[in-house]
Amino acid sequence: MDRIKFGTSGWRGILCESFTMENVRIVTQAIADHLRAAGIADQGVVVGYDARFMGRDFARETARILAGAGIRCYFCVRDTPTPVIAHALLERKAAGAINFTASHNPYDYNGIKFSPAWGGPALPETTQDIEDRANALQGKFCYKEMRLDDATDQGLFVEIDPTDDYFARIRELVDLQAIADSGMKIAVNPLYGSGRGYLDRLLREAGVEIVSINDQVDPYFGGEPPEPAEAHISDFIDLVKNAASIMLGLATDGDADRFGIVYRAGRYIEPNYLLALLVDYLIRRKGKKGDAARSVATSQLIDAVAKHHGVKVLETPVGFKFIGEYIAEGRILIGGEESAGLTIRGHVPEKDGILACLLVAEMVAVERRKLSELLDDLYARVGFVYSRRTNLRLTDDLSAGIDERLENPPTEIGGRKITEIVRIDGSKYLFDDGSWMLFRKSGTEPVVRLYGEANSEVALEQLMVAGEQFILKG
Repeated sequence: MDRIKFGTSGWRGILCESFTMENVRIVTQAIADHLRAAGIADQGVVVGYDARFMGRDFARETARILAGAGIRCYFCVRDTPTPVIAHALLERKAAGAINFTASHNPYDYNGIKFSPAWGGPALPETTQDIEDRANALQGKFCYKEMRLDDATDQGLFVEIDPTDDYFARIRELVDLQAIADSGMKIAVNPLYGSGRGYLDRLLREAGVEIVSINDQVDPYFGGEPPEPAEAHISDFIDLVKNAASIMLGLATDGDADRFGIVYRAGRYIEPNYLLALLVDYLIRRKGKKGDAARSVATSQLIDAVAKHHGVKVLETPVGFKFIGEYIAEGRILIGGEESAGLTIRGHVPEKDGILACLLVAEMVAVERRKLSELLDDLYARVGFVYSRRTNLRLTDDLSAGIDERLENPPTEIGGRKITEIVRIDGSKYLFDDGSWMLFRKSGTEPVVRLYGEANSEVALEQLMVAGEQFILKG
């Protein structure tokens, strides 16, 4: 039997292989034991799921195991976005949340994401304890189940609809009236995921004219991974490009914690640039004060914006849990990562693609300028920054020596002198011309992820070629 292993955002596996009903029962029991050991199990657990195949079935089985352990389950009545589950967890002061989601992964994956009482993705010490407990339970008769009818009678199974409470918070954080007053027509794309009925409903109720696509349940996600990246939303890009009346396209991923933005004429805007624009917007236009946080792989355009406004940037390992911790502690105004995750102070310490989309729409509405114009203006104030990411596949020979190469790099790469090395997650080399590259090994396949950033598109291309040669040619 394969060991259960939690990654940066929970335990994920391929359906019917590692992700089975029996393993779900074992992981649920491990979480129940973790909460019992912490002395907080009597606060109950929020249980939710996204729109993936059998998500509701897995969630109901988890509810039966929790009930068998004497733990109350607050069960979401429909497939529910990750940030909405996080909000319900905080609102109910529950001990944690168990969320069945594989986020942007392909259709044949599912996963369990556990969030502790503070509302963000579980930190490594928490997931390690659950992982250890689950692996110790494999092959044992370790749980008991309770029929949901009996659990309901005993107050251990309570159905909830967390939508309205979440909507109330979003309406406090976003100026939906400004979006409506702008007269923009907006396209919405939930990618067949649990974001259906969220962005579209919030905008419609505010009086915004919208067009929706991919807003029905499809466990195959239209044949693409439910990730709102440029490579997977060609139909959405074509919609915005070919409809002159559509000003902005807003997309969310399978569990609506990531965002994708398409501007008029079908231009896809990379999350790195949007994060920097939103840091600037919140401080300059909305008068908010506070520092920012970003992952080590995220654009340092955010740093340039922060310096311009006299605030600090906190750098974290990859994984939104680290940014979420800063939000929960009230240490930052905004946190984001290049893989399209964002949240802000006063909201859940979890990435929220719905919020991010609406903040971008508000920014465009209030500024009354195109996103391209806003980015040009930002560059004029803080300097040019261009970012890129690519995957480098390794041969067996390269894989064997990659750790040594990354640990002991030369003094320069591609004619650029290394001035500093950051190792909080992977190997990040900072160069004397202000550019940088980051190498992060995949934990599941023979791949090194290469991230690069420079002050011109030409310099970025040269940097990425040098990074590829460093890894693949030595």
